[in-house]
Amino acid sequence: MSLTLRDPSTCLYDQISLGEVMLRLDPGEGRIRTARQFTAWEGGGEYNTSRGLRKCFGLRTAVCTALVDNEIGHLIEDFIMQGGVDTEFIKWREDDGIGRSVRNGLNFTERGFGIRGAVGNPDRGNSAASQLKPGDYDWDHIFGQLGARWFHTGGIFAALSESAAQITIEAVTAAKKHGTIVSYDLNYRPSLWKSIGGQAKAREVNREIAKYVDVMIGNEEDFTASLGFEVEGVDHNLSTIETEAFKRMIETAVKEYPNFKVASTTLRRVITASRNDWSAICWHDGAFYESRKYPELDILDRVGGGDSFASGLSFGFLSQNDPQAAVDYGAAHGALASTTPGDTSMATRKEVEKLMKGGGARVVR
Repeated sequence: MSLTLRDPSTCLYDQISLGEVMLRLDPGEGRIRTARQFTAWEGGGEYNTSRGLRKCFGLRTAVCTALVDNEIGHLIEDFIMQGGVDTEFIKWREDDGIGRSVRNGLNFTERGFGIRGAVGNPDRGNSAASQLKPGDYDWDHIFGQLGARWFHTGGIFAALSESAAQITIEAVTAAKKHGTIVSYDLNYRPSLWKSIGGQAKAREVNREIAKYVDVMIGNEEDFTASLGFEVEGVDHNLSTIETEAFKRMIETAVKEYPNFKVASTTLRRVITASRNDWSAICWHDGAFYESRKYPELDILDRVGGGDSFASGLSFGFLSQNDPQAAVDYGAAHGALASTTPGDTSMATRKEVEKLMKGGGARVVR
């Protein structure tokens, strides 16, 4: 009923992530196409988990990424430092003056409202992080000598380039060798794969990485598109049908990948862009665990909610090694992250635990 976790006294880090950190440009309540000003944030599917674990839950985290050594790169670095995530493993690339050979990734993001859905318009081609490749990191030093209890990466980073997929496999292999728990968020994005082989390529890459994963995160669409598991009766709504579909899919997946110790997902029904039904489910050791439900959750900014779920899930295992606590922390943290702007969580552990216990939105004075 628990994961085999490394002793925290033997590890410098509780968690390390591998992925791209982009500069997010947010037009607030407006549209990208008519904006006259943007609010700047940092964000990236894999990095967001490290920031949540550090800023909300107080754990020791770091990110492995690459940035161009120019003013934009150092702006992103400054955001990372504000989040308390260790910048030791940032690889700095020389600026060629125009971005011809390497650049920093940008992500223009609309929050959406009501019947107008959220929109993500990334501009990340040829980015520094996408050019990371095997050999860039001494993983034996990171996982063996420095030590990390948990390693997280995902399908967004693995989709950025052939070398990104290769370094992901190199990293998860090394993490497993040193007894570090490996979590992976499938995070299937058709736009990332469409020019490099589409769904067939996504399955090729993700099925290889999946062999090394302990904690697999993804909804039924992710499991189908990225790993090739098909289950009838999926309607993509928060319903008994979807929950049962996920259960059947996981039961199938763990037979093919017996290395999966945990599989988990959020369950979201989009009523409007600013109102969702929200909950989560987690499989571990042959049993399913469900979080409390958050019906008609008011959404300010949905981007990053799934990453905050992943960080809360990780915290539940790292702190209590308990699947019910993990899915409860994940669902509550993801729900709170959806109530603030930007990719990353602004919640505190106290707020998360209050929500887990059924606390409401009465004013705190």
